[in-house]
Amino acid sequence: MAFGDGPKTMSERDLLVMVRDHKDRAARDELITRYLPLVRSLARRFASRGQPVEDLVQVGCIGLIKAIDRFDLERGVELSTYATPTILGEIKRYFRDKGWAVKVPRALQDLNVRLNRVTESLTVELRHSPTIAELAAATGTSEEEVVEALESGRAYSSVSIFAGGGPDDEESAGLLDCLGAEEEAYEIVEQRRVLAPAMERLDPRERLILHLRFFEGMTQTQVAARIGISQMHVSRLIRKSIESLRQYMEEEGPQADGAGERGKDE
Repeated sequence: MAFGDGPKTMSERDLLVMVRDHKDRAARDELITRYLPLVRSLARRFASRGQPVEDLVQVGCIGLIKAIDRFDLERGVELSTYATPTILGEIKRYFRDKGWAVKVPRALQDLNVRLNRVTESLTVELRHSPTIAELAAATGTSEEEVVEALESGRAYSSVSIFAGGGPDDEESAGLLDCLGAEEEAYEIVEQRRVLAPAMERLDPRERLILHLRFFEGMTQTQVAARIGISQMHVSRLIRKSIESLRQYMEEEGPQADGAGERGKDE
């Protein structure tokens, strides 16, 4: 072996020996350079899938490095023969990971792919859709793992909340328009339901003053002019009415609970 001549002049076998026995980085870099055209050729097979070819070349190089590091000289095969499926596998794995809208553990992704294949074959063989138990038996996994993998399959793709109802209907409502929101009117209805019995205890003038002040948004001065009394008198009546409402609600609360308990006993 003419190791002293430098990696560029060494044979492929000598470079592989340097990588295996000495973990020589220069030898590995030379092998990567020599096999880069193979990586580019394999990456171009996937050029129509929407990813930049250069990104696929980088992913393929990862597979090439793994192949170089794992290559066994005693196998009796060429490095290119061993490296090709490793490079392709790395590129396909990249697309599989890239396609998932939500990050899912690799083991579940692999099981989901296996389940898709097994489901098709079992459907033909059994003439019905396979059960969870049948899928678990066919894949050598537990039923819990099958269910988890099938559920994770829903994370493969997602729909934008801005998407419309259909591709040909740009004016249809999007998912965002269908999302619920907290309805403030519910709280107002509940408050009025609790407050209504207490309001009935006030005299008509006090109820009118509270209505004008808090429901119609009039100032105390405007309320005074409307009722025909002084603004100070309006202020006192508002304080008195609010205190009466508070006392009534505090008194009626326990009594109402007690009445409910008596009703149950009867």
